[in-house]
Amino acid sequence: MTTPALLPVSGRRIPPLSLGPSSFPHHRATLRLSEKFILLLILSAFITLCFGAFFFLPDSSKHKRFDLGLEDVLIPHVDTSKGGKNLGGYLIHGQGPDGHRHREEEERLRKKIRADHEKALEEAKQKLKMSRDEIKAEIQTAKNRIAQELKKTESKPLPPVPVPNLIGINSGDPVDPDVREKRDKIKEMMKHAWDNYRQYGWGHNELKPIARKGHSTNIFGNSQMGATIVDALDTLYIMGLHEEFRQGQGWIENHLDFSVNSEVSVFEVNIRFIGGLLAAYYLSGQEVFKIKAVQLAGKLLPAFNTPTGIPWAMVNLKSGVGRNWGWASAGSSILAEFGTLHMEFVHLSYLTGDSVYYSKVMHIRKLLQKMDRPNGLYPNYLNPRTGRWGQHHTSVGGLGDSFYEYLLKAWLMSDKMDMEARKMYDDAIEAIEKHLVRKSNGGLTFIGEWKNGHLERKMGHLTCFAGGMFALGADGSREDKAGHYLQLGAEIAHTCHESYDRTTLKLGPEAFKFDGGAEAVAVRQNEKYYILRPEVIETYWYMWRFTHDPKYRQWGWEATQAIEKYCRVSGGFSGVKDVYSSSPVYYDVQQSFFLAETLKYLYLLFSNDDLLPLDHWVFNTEAHPLPVLHLANTTLSGNPTYR
Repeated sequence: MTTPALLPVSGRRIPPLSLGPSSFPHHRATLRLSEKFILLLILSAFITLCFGAFFFLPDSSKHKRFDLGLEDVLIPHVDTSKGGKNLGGYLIHGQGPDGHRHREEEERLRKKIRADHEKALEEAKQKLKMSRDEIKAEIQTAKNRIAQELKKTESKPLPPVPVPNLIGINSGDPVDPDVREKRDKIKEMMKHAWDNYRQYGWGHNELKPIARKGHSTNIFGNSQMGATIVDALDTLYIMGLHEEFRQGQGWIENHLDFSVNSEVSVFEVNIRFIGGLLAAYYLSGQEVFKIKAVQLAGKLLPAFNTPTGIPWAMVNLKSGVGRNWGWASAGSSILAEFGTLHMEFVHLSYLTGDSVYYSKVMHIRKLLQKMDRPNGLYPNYLNPRTGRWGQHHTSVGGLGDSFYEYLLKAWLMSDKMDMEARKMYDDAIEAIEKHLVRKSNGGLTFIGEWKNGHLERKMGHLTCFAGGMFALGADGSREDKAGHYLQLGAEIAHTCHESYDRTTLKLGPEAFKFDGGAEAVAVRQNEKYYILRPEVIETYWYMWRFTHDPKYRQWGWEATQAIEKYCRVSGGFSGVKDVYSSSPVYYDVQQSFFLAETLKYLYLLFSNDDLLPLDHWVFNTEAHPLPVLHLANTTLSGNPTYR
């Protein structure tokens, strides 16, 4: 998120992208299209003549069996008294008293085919007489007509569904002036990131703040889908940046188009686009966001057309063709990708009344429940063709992380009624604690990675989200272990803070080891970068909500100051390549998740708890808040699909 170096993105490592515009100018492509169209017409006319001639040949027994399948067809028949040949309870069609009627029907069909072919030939002749400009104009007219028809279909209103009782959308103002000042600073950082994206990268997926131009990666395909706009919408709304929110809404209404020939990551598009659009809908009530989310979801459904129902990692939005990353174990799908769809798809079924989305994610869950798990752990790779695990590599960081998060959040989002999800979460966490959680010689608790029976004593920045997850799942844990898991969350938060504090820039590396004398420190050069990731700050926020220990706000402010000092540039915010260097080199990408997650979690950290309270909202893995579907609400009980 070669194999050359893998490109880091939110929650995933993804192979590098080949960029570059088409080398053919637009007008040349148009001329080639017109010439192909003429050749196609000529070929069509020739095939039509041949096909038509076949049907106009004289009848003979030699041809009968191929004549539209209307003769010598067996139909059930028992009574032989009316002239039909009985063959074991079947009548040979066309040889009984009804044969004359069938011959008349065949003749009528032949006449219709002849008339249709003559009409097609005449149309082809007329096309061949047209000039190139006339053909181009006709093609454009046909394209416009089809586009309008598709637009009408896609704009079909969705069934009205009562919105859940939404609490805490416009709250959270801190009383303490120092806290308010810090929150205002974070809001100013958001505005700086947004304004520069709007000036230099508008409509592109992300921004290169040094080069001051748009940027994209292969997770979004080759199209300008405005990922930063969609990802940032709810943050803008929560911060009260309503003019900027309207700018984003206007772009989505007029330019966000999913009927593009573009291969995208199902996982990334789900968490960033569908999650972002649904959150924007719930916060603002604007129908366009719900409509766009449903349109996009329909484009992702073909990815589930595999022998097992485990979706492909990527799907072409236009053709529906799916495939997996070439680097994934033997063509496998990835646990954190196919396991991070539940929240968004349940809300899609709730809002549309269409159970297809809910059925897709529940099928994945049922399949996983049937499978053996080595040491109770879920491997990161699953082959969608065979339904078998790939390489036995288990991680709570990249490739595995959000699968566990969504088990817990499925339970929370169901108003704690989805006990199946809670059991799967509890079982998984017990296995993780037994096999992956360790304490270093220096007393730091960390979560390693299990690779083919061996524990690698390394922890990724992505894994740092788990501190918040343990705290969030403490209430409702087995054997009254709430205090234990809250403490485990605090220990992970401390370790991840140490990974920041032991660098020169006070920003955390991508991964850090616990081998020998190195503790919470990156050893390899390609693990020393910081790309504006949110996971450590996410854990600070959850720990603040559950404990109100002031150190979490202190640590969050330290991170804010470091980002402001070392990542802010005149054109936005950039990651850095080495957090241990006093002269950092910029990475030159302002990731969309910086606006969606990092700045949002910082803002919430310095807000009161009544802003998006956790008993009413559940955040998806891209920090997009979705409301809890309370069973007591008429909204849920009135929706037969979710029931």
